[in-house]
Amino acid sequence: MKQSELYPAPVANANRIQLIDSIRGVALLGILLMNIPGFGLHWSEFIKLLKGPHDLNYQVFKSVMVIPEGSMRGLFSMLFGAGMLLFMKNKKEQGSATPVAELYFRRLLWLMLFGLLNAYVLLWNGDILFFYAFAGMLLFAFRDLRPYQLIIVALVCMAIGMVKAQDSFRQLKKNRNGYLAAQRADNEKRARTAEENSAYAAWEGIQQSAYVVDTAAAREEIGKMRGSYRTVFGHLITVNGIAMPNFLYNNNWDPLTMMFMGMALFGLGFFTNRCSTQTYWLCVLVGYGLGYLISNFHFHAVYGNGLNIAGMVDRFRVSPVLLYDIKRVLISVGHASLIVLIYRAGLLKWLMKALGKVGQMAFTNYLMQSILCSVYFTGVGLGKFNYLEFHQLYYVVLVIWVFQLLMSTIWLYYFRFGPFEWLWRSLTYWNIQPMVRRRRQIFEEVVTV
Repeated sequence: MKQSELYPAPVANANRIQLIDSIRGVALLGILLMNIPGFGLHWSEFIKLLKGPHDLNYQVFKSVMVIPEGSMRGLFSMLFGAGMLLFMKNKKEQGSATPVAELYFRRLLWLMLFGLLNAYVLLWNGDILFFYAFAGMLLFAFRDLRPYQLIIVALVCMAIGMVKAQDSFRQLKKNRNGYLAAQRADNEKRARTAEENSAYAAWEGIQQSAYVVDTAAAREEIGKMRGSYRTVFGHLITVNGIAMPNFLYNNNWDPLTMMFMGMALFGLGFFTNRCSTQTYWLCVLVGYGLGYLISNFHFHAVYGNGLNIAGMVDRFRVSPVLLYDIKRVLISVGHASLIVLIYRAGLLKWLMKALGKVGQMAFTNYLMQSILCSVYFTGVGLGKFNYLEFHQLYYVVLVIWVFQLLMSTIWLYYFRFGPFEWLWRSLTYWNIQPMVRRRRQIFEEVVTV
């Protein structure tokens, strides 16, 4: 009996798909563009940003929201879906005695625990690992569908998310109309109806939460984030306790849509460089061209006039938020297509290789971003929470990018896995994985370069 039949193991480095690692590396680094404000700023700063003059901070905010926002996480979600099929394929080829389903669900259960670790222990209130693990369990039932069937499932998930978004907008519009009716009743000196009173109070609450900042409460929350580990931990227990169940119930259609789309694209050979050059160019032109137009319209509809919720509700019958999923699918595909074309043309080989190392250590690098930002922004380390202006946060992003590109390349020169990848795999296979690379492996890689 082969050793692999006794002890299932992760895929060998020689069998990794380097292109997928490079795309994952881009997505992983890109996610920090959207996460950094959550690490470094109090939410009240966004109200000031959108209500204030259109200065450098606003322009940086717009640049991030129009192209990378949503699409980098979307790309990462696509690759998670593709990785599910790749995992199943590799385990079947290994022919291990352990059922593939057992390995798969064991892997996701550990990922769910790592997500809780990231949220509560590493102090990040925007963790996605917990939700990815939950969504990944649902993907298993769809593993044998054909690509076009998976696209249909992805569109169904997108449609459900859109229906929920439109339902929320319809309730918002109902409260707005009731508020205006109550104002007319006051002007006409007649008594309001019970429904008008209810809508008036609801709309006042919406306006209050969108425009008015409780400065005392904001100072208290900022102080907690600059406090000791125990203080930050206690604060985020409450924050995560509200945010995580809300995302799981209301927003999980978002990652599911992109994961199913990723499974379909993997089945079509999109992520493995098997499509024609014309196909990738078409995806770049349509993905970026149409995606930018939709995203730009979405940005101005939602944020263009500050936080003018009343103006948005009065202007549109259908929620402009419905465009969000459409634009992120288009731009995510555009990102992936451009990377494939660069890879296929043999351009920027040094950068593509470094990005591949980042992608190969994506799990470690994702958690490392939480560690680095917690040390820099919270009172656990330097306590710089809410000190920097919005545009200055991206200097921190640049430093972390350079660090992770260098660190990943150096680490994988000596080791087979990132430290968290090694731990995750060892737990998944119930077997301590070999970590240090042999000298012969290092020599062969240097020779091939």
